[in-house]
Amino acid sequence: MLGSMKAILVEQPGGPEALRLADLPIPRPGPQQVRIRVEAAGLNFADILYVAGEYLTRTRYPTVPGMEFAGVIEELGEGVKGLRVGQRVAALGSGAFAEYALASAQAVFAVPPQWSAAEAAAFPVSYLTAFFALVVQGRAQPGEWVLIQAAAGALGTAAIQVARALGLRVVALASREEKLELCRRLGAEVALLSTQENLVEAVKEATGGHGVDLLMEVVGGDGFAQSLRMLAYRGRLLVIGSASRSLAQMHPVALMKGNQSVIGVWLTPFLSDPKAMREATEFLSPQLASGQLRPIVGERFPLEEAARAFEFILSRRNTGKVILEP
Repeated sequence: MLGSMKAILVEQPGGPEALRLADLPIPRPGPQQVRIRVEAAGLNFADILYVAGEYLTRTRYPTVPGMEFAGVIEELGEGVKGLRVGQRVAALGSGAFAEYALASAQAVFAVPPQWSAAEAAAFPVSYLTAFFALVVQGRAQPGEWVLIQAAAGALGTAAIQVARALGLRVVALASREEKLELCRRLGAEVALLSTQENLVEAVKEATGGHGVDLLMEVVGGDGFAQSLRMLAYRGRLLVIGSASRSLAQMHPVALMKGNQSVIGVWLTPFLSDPKAMREATEFLSPQLASGQLRPIVGERFPLEEAARAFEFILSRRNTGKVILEP
């Protein structure tokens, strides 16, 4: 027995009220796994959907949520190569909202030594999603326009940086002026309030009447049709989330006139695709080493205040990645 650890336990579907601090056994790594002492965990909107039982994969209760984290490797499972005990890493796994968590060795990433644990925890989900959305699914080309919704959030700030590294021109949408200022600092060429009237016309005007070649759609619901109207000829709308948690209406025939595409993006299947992961690592690693890509850390909460962190995300006040710290 390794003893016990503090963890956030969810026993039934719900919102922030479903989270409770519990003592659970420290997990042992299986073959090709590592156990990491968690120093920081990233909180994503997907975690909120997972706790509520609304995520793309079925939630099996009881469960410890959390999918990305950073910390120190404490134990290697059988067959693990290229990693060592004591190494500081970022990882994708499950059960991250705890003092210890497991990850597959292939989902563990070396991070620049100058990064804090919070920066490392803010890296995997957002930057990999941005890469797979823009490069693999979106087939982005230098000089194209990309519109990024919720651009001051965790994915948004990562996507602006990845887009600029790809030579794209960025239109950033956010809900408040101070959020737009962050987007401009990160390299957005155009920054617009998502609440302004005549938003479609403003986007068209900002792009010289062209519209955007790519659009990272994370809101869904009633705004989905508006997003389609912002697309250029042969534009690609990348469906990455639905923060509104509302159904979107679309008439597929409307895509024909502009030869436009609506493309789904989900990180999880890419994680088990060695070729895709190799391509992502080859692109991201030098950008991380040079400092061109650096995660934006937002509000930080102690692990026992996970419910308050969930409420903060739901309030739409966050910029960058919200972090939980055991």
